[in-house]
Amino acid sequence: MVKNFKWWVDHFEEALCAVLFAVMAIITFGNVITRYFLKYSLAFTEEIVVSFFVWLTLLGAAIAFREQSHLGFTFILERVSGKSQKALLWISAALGAILFIFLIYFSIIQLGEEIVLKITSSGIGVPQWWYTIGMPIFSVLVIFRILQGASRAVHKIGKT
Repeated sequence: MVKNFKWWVDHFEEALCAVLFAVMAIITFGNVITRYFLKYSLAFTEEIVVSFFVWLTLLGAAIAFREQSHLGFTFILERVSGKSQKALLWISAALGAILFIFLIYFSIIQLGEEIVLKITSSGIGVPQWWYTIGMPIFSVLVIFRILQGASRAVHKIGKT
């Protein structure tokens, strides 16, 4: 049981990505079938799929940072000493975290405006903040994974 919980905590993003992809596939397939047989497009499907793509991008970034598989410039990192590598990794992590802190800040402002102005989505007419809420939430997750990935990378350097 504890092992399953640890897996869930470590791989939360993958599970959520799988659910989002499944929902997107079902919605898009339904739209294709409707267009083919009824000659009528379900316009709301596009807004859901596009919003879920934004969420998937943030979740994918969290996975990449956690696994240290994001794009990185390693030319300098590979040519310096272990202490310098650790410092550069933490500087890189700090810069990445700062980027996502800005994303959180501006997405919260956007979220507030959407709530105050009662902006609704064009396809379904639901409050637009339902889609926007994923940006600050998943950005916090990305920051956590940036720090987790940097910590793992620094510990690997210490062992070599």
